[in-house]
Amino acid sequence: MRHIQHSQSENYDGYDYDSDNSDASMGSDLSDNAEIDFGILFDVDGVLARGSTPLDPAKRAMEKLKDAEGNLKVPVAFVTNACNRSADKARQIGNWFDINVPPEQVIHAPTPAKLLRQFHDQHTLVIGQEHRLDIAKDLGFSNVCTIEDIKEAYPLLDMVDHNNRVRVATEGYTENPNFPKVDVILLIGEPRRWETDLQLIIDLLLTEGKPNLVPSDPRSVPQLPIIACNMDLVFMAEACMPRFGHGAFLLCLETLYQKISGRPLSYQNLVGKPCEITYRFAEHTVAKIARQMGFRKPLKRLYFFGDNPSVDIVGANLYDRYIKNKDPNGNEYELPFSRLIPQCAELHEQTVETCYSMLVGTGVYKHRSSDEDQETTPTSKASVYHGHRDIAHEEDLSKPHKYVHDVNEGIEYILKRESVV
Repeated sequence: MRHIQHSQSENYDGYDYDSDNSDASMGSDLSDNAEIDFGILFDVDGVLARGSTPLDPAKRAMEKLKDAEGNLKVPVAFVTNACNRSADKARQIGNWFDINVPPEQVIHAPTPAKLLRQFHDQHTLVIGQEHRLDIAKDLGFSNVCTIEDIKEAYPLLDMVDHNNRVRVATEGYTENPNFPKVDVILLIGEPRRWETDLQLIIDLLLTEGKPNLVPSDPRSVPQLPIIACNMDLVFMAEACMPRFGHGAFLLCLETLYQKISGRPLSYQNLVGKPCEITYRFAEHTVAKIARQMGFRKPLKRLYFFGDNPSVDIVGANLYDRYIKNKDPNGNEYELPFSRLIPQCAELHEQTVETCYSMLVGTGVYKHRSSDEDQETTPTSKASVYHGHRDIAHEEDLSKPHKYVHDVNEGIEYILKRESVV
């Protein structure tokens, strides 16, 4: 891999990490009948919207991407770490920008779990909130249960719920010893009552999925496979400060499990940004869309817009490293076990040669000009690493190829560079 080299261009208050002199190498000289060979990926919260409200720069950006008939003239996909039904989110984005967005154009944090076919038939506990079972079934998981099912089968487990204590004491209880063993835990999003889910998940982990027998030694129990989607510690919604995300719940689970068992929690698969599997699935998606639009050339470049340096930008830069197959020291790039990408025949061929990370200042990341703080960069030494435990903290990974104030400015930049009218 050619390690990402960041120039010291002073455009955009000193945070343009890709010199404008390199336009020719990044773009292509498109004539009227030439084919587009790049795609654009958008994070949603903080880039296109804040909560359920679209941002004005995003509206202007989408207008620039439309042709005379109002259709998108460039292949795009929407990549969010939120956990919704794809059809619902596609409809929302389409309404925001008056464009047609099919559900397959929206990639949520759990979406790449469609590739994990070896677990789809196993008895799977699904953790999340609304529509979690619908989402799991859309991913291919056909044998699912919820934390409520576990509570009903084993009423004595949830003693953090004081109402349940009273209910058991006054009304009695009945266990269901025939409730099937849990084989896999799928964490698609933070639950409503963290304390209950944390207790019962750890109970399952310490008993190999059958929490009616006390293990003789919790340290010797093989751990159930865990698939965790979305490692975001925080996310940006309408509040003035970032809110806890699913990564905060995972941090609690990891800490409690290690404290009780004496062993670190291991993940079978991490899915969602910034993991490479999500960007690989996004390339597959946008390549499929390009084919549907009639473009025959393979994609060579991806532009990824994000607002969170520790998630979106790290992920785009990790994927750039993955497709070039070299780490910063020039060695072959090897993915950790929890971030391996399944080899699936359904995936379009991997053809992208560079993934460009585009950081905007309308969400989690708050840009400071050199006049405000000459020492502040997206990876200031004073910053705190918010990334997941299984993703090494490398400050260069959270440096974007280019900083832009908002997505509209970024789209203008891309269209000019790619010579798209």
